[in-house]
Amino acid sequence: MYEVEDLVKNLSLKYGRSRRSLMPILQGIVEKHNYLTDEVMVEVAKALDISAAEVYGTASFYTFLDTQVRGKYVIRVCKTITCSMKGKGEIMQTIEEMLKIRPGETTPDRMFSLLETNCIGWCHKAPAMLINEMPYTELTSEKVVEILKSYMKTK
Repeated sequence: MYEVEDLVKNLSLKYGRSRRSLMPILQGIVEKHNYLTDEVMVEVAKALDISAAEVYGTASFYTFLDTQVRGKYVIRVCKTITCSMKGKGEIMQTIEEMLKIRPGETTPDRMFSLLETNCIGWCHKAPAMLINEMPYTELTSEKVVEILKSYMKTK
């Protein structure tokens, strides 16, 4: 509990205690802990003197502010029409078969989570995905297999 309070306190000192500090504080927490717990969202609400519902509403609206435990590597596959037209379905099928998970799920060893997300800014090189912050573009099933195998070696 104290670690959460200290983290929120430090971030609110860094970014301020106004409503406009909400996003950088939430991003700072995710950067350190990978996701936002209910407990930490309540602490943020207290620190900024806003409702916990407002904090949760903001956190649940943005794809990159996870509100549940994710794997060490979060795979976000772009689901825009451009990526869909250029083979996103085949990419998703390859990932699902290789990792034995579906969108929204995490592997039992908590190594990978698979998510579909709105535009990640790489439509000009579709289909695209992010693994944590690393973009991968112009994907094929073969490229996806190579990419995932390289991450599997980092266990």
